[in-house]
Amino acid sequence: MVRYALSRMSRKRAARPTARVPSADGCRVLIMSVSAGAGHIKAANALEKTFLEDPRVSQVIHQDALVYTNKLFRDFYSKFYQSLVRSAPNFLGWWYKSSDEPWRTDSMRHMIDRLNTRPLVRFVREFDPHITVCTHFMPAGIISHLIAAGRLDARLSIVVTDFNFHAMWLSRAFQRYFVAMNETKASLESLGLPSDRVTVSGIPIDPVFSVPIDRLNECRRLALEPTRPIVLLSAGAAGSGPAEFMVQQLMMLDDRIQVVIVCGHNLDLKNRIDAIVQANPRFRVLGYTDAMSTLMQLADLLIGKPGGMTSAEALAAGLPMCIVNPIPGQEERNSDHLLEEGVAIKCNDLGALAYKVGQLLDRPDRLANMRANASRLARPFAARTVVNTLLDESHNIPPLALTRHQRLKMSIARRS
Repeated sequence: MVRYALSRMSRKRAARPTARVPSADGCRVLIMSVSAGAGHIKAANALEKTFLEDPRVSQVIHQDALVYTNKLFRDFYSKFYQSLVRSAPNFLGWWYKSSDEPWRTDSMRHMIDRLNTRPLVRFVREFDPHITVCTHFMPAGIISHLIAAGRLDARLSIVVTDFNFHAMWLSRAFQRYFVAMNETKASLESLGLPSDRVTVSGIPIDPVFSVPIDRLNECRRLALEPTRPIVLLSAGAAGSGPAEFMVQQLMMLDDRIQVVIVCGHNLDLKNRIDAIVQANPRFRVLGYTDAMSTLMQLADLLIGKPGGMTSAEALAAGLPMCIVNPIPGQEERNSDHLLEEGVAIKCNDLGALAYKVGQLLDRPDRLANMRANASRLARPFAARTVVNTLLDESHNIPPLALTRHQRLKMSIARRS
């Protein structure tokens, strides 16, 4: 039976400790994420659920590393990034590409991180985990530094939450990397990382995405017609982007198309879209929902941005995508992968959205092929792969510490 337990920390906001106590000598697991975008947190939540189901685990703590930093540092990692997404996406894309060189900004970045995260370092030492898993590069870099310096005895593993690998994810000492696809593993091997330290797990998603739904009952609950195409439009958890314009475009489609719109936490956006559709029976306008697994399994097409987590969830649901407005950098690379694998179409001009969606829905053979491709690429049990791998080898494989010579070779390999 899962129950909540108190940690030894004094900071009330700091931890959300969750414990399962099957034995006195079970593993203590620390999962570190960062609240800079929803994907890192959601991947960590999926791992937390799965670790708690395993009797080899005695305690799990999932923590947002930013809780231990000052306000300026928190704003830099979360609000500043989101402001760049909205106001300067091209600059963000330039920075993403220019910084994608192993160890180029390593020393300065880690110095700034360590100066602003001393409470985090104290917490990690106090909890003294047997297994540490990071779903963001910031805490991974700090913990890796402690291990490499001999100041922490822990097994650090890193779960990459996009399809491609950026140099910011590189750590000097680690036990294992978990990546989304074979191509990413090949990229890490080309840098010199040992093949046996990189596992192709997929991106961890909530186990609920592997639970089939009763389609007829769910359609009835949402007042949807199960025999008519269903388009799911997602504005993301924050409810950002040109969702209103896209809704106006989708209203141009014929009456056989049904549209479910998810506005996230943006209540103003939901109200504005409600006013646009004016209770049109073909449209269902929702705010934030924790039923995305159900909506994705009901839908015939997802319109949205190709974040790593959203893309992994769509693949698990066998759901084709229409990609709109990918963030320059990681989302553009995710988009390339989905398009290459025949899982998605891309709409570069939102004025043509209704045309592109209508053309695709008029070709059920193509849509069925895209759905089959999505199911072929899906890894709905990625979290279980991560958990089993780490628990099976928790005491057998020592950390791998990269030497200065190895790091130099990585930089040369990436530049060539």
